[in-house]
Amino acid sequence: MSLNVTGAVNLAAAGGDGQGFQSPTPSEFYQPLIGHGDWAITRPMVVLALSVVLISWFLIATTRKAAVVPSKGQWVTESLYNVVRNGLARDIIGSHDFLKFVPLLFSLFTLILVNNLFGVIPPVQYPTMSRIGFPIALTLFVFVIYHAVGIRKNGLGGHFKHMIPPDLPKPIYVLIIPLELLTYFVTRPLTLALRLFGNMFAGHMLLLLFITGGEYMVIHGSLGLKVAGAGSYLMGAILTAFEALIEFLQAYIFTLLAATYIAGSLADEH
Repeated sequence: MSLNVTGAVNLAAAGGDGQGFQSPTPSEFYQPLIGHGDWAITRPMVVLALSVVLISWFLIATTRKAAVVPSKGQWVTESLYNVVRNGLARDIIGSHDFLKFVPLLFSLFTLILVNNLFGVIPPVQYPTMSRIGFPIALTLFVFVIYHAVGIRKNGLGGHFKHMIPPDLPKPIYVLIIPLELLTYFVTRPLTLALRLFGNMFAGHMLLLLFITGGEYMVIHGSLGLKVAGAGSYLMGAILTAFEALIEFLQAYIFTLLAATYIAGSLADEH
């Protein structure tokens, strides 16, 4: 886990009230570096900015001298690009319209993937998407584009009309229209953001609990607790490997759903 979070938890555990280990709380995820409150510059903000710099550097460095026989870096970049271009954009949006959305989907995938993987990569060890504001911002971006594409293709009235399933009895519209509007404007964006946030938050909280709890038991516990603490460390290591897989899957799922929603806005019936 991140050193400053670990240190904060350990200080709380050994601190003044003598209550022993205190489990981590959501406040551990708010780490202001400059200032405080709503306008503070926080650690996740710096991590996100760092990810943008690293992604830009890596993509430029690995493609500037692209060759028919790729280097290892070029191979990694091309593999990730092919996953998004062929496995997501073309297969979901369709061969006619997919190319114009590849840059968006590739940017989403790489940004989310790197920031998720930061949760298990020293010395960062902080998944940026565990702060709800970042998934919300990405989700709003996706849904603005989704609705803009639909309005551009079908017009404003046609876009809303296509949200309603065809050939329904007119009286049912009283129920269906509010439900469909709720689905497209509330449920879908809310679940898209919360799915990414919830997985990153819960996974990091578990790692924090196992590792800091194990450390406390090894340092302050009796012999039996020291053995349990070693087991907690082992579980933390296993969960770290599992969390890395989840972090990749969440980046893939977010991009997959973004492509699905865009494909729906382009379809004749959606």
